[in-house]
Amino acid sequence: MAASGDYDDPIANADGYLGRAVHEAAAGVQSEYDWRARADAVETVRNRLDPNRTRLAEARIAAGTAYRSRYNDSAARVWANANCPDGADRQFGPCEARRGVVVQERAGETHVLAVALDVTVTTGRGTTEMTLVVPSVETGSVLEE
Repeated sequence: MAASGDYDDPIANADGYLGRAVHEAAAGVQSEYDWRARADAVETVRNRLDPNRTRLAEARIAAGTAYRSRYNDSAARVWANANCPDGADRQFGPCEARRGVVVQERAGETHVLAVALDVTVTTGRGTTEMTLVVPSVETGSVLEE
């Protein structure tokens, strides 16, 4: 996977690239890990995602654009609290944020719902810092600048 060819908007480039990377990193996790093994599922997602984070960081350095990303556990917790409600009508099991990855128990399996990342983009025009909460399905990220 490579960063997109549209470098006029490095923020949108990071968002799109990380969206695809999170989707790929989460693919198949529910069939591999039951809920008791959710810590292992989170580790798998991070291990699958980290090479793509490194590629993004290195993709445009020669052209003057630097990307840096790190997991944001507090943004993951906020997202989980807003998107995984408690209550009697709840259709799925517990939802947890672990090390920047949001997982939920569904039929005894661990489903990855989102990954929260702090992203810093530095260009010749300045530095932009943002927090992305990237759903594991391609629905678009929640961006907080």
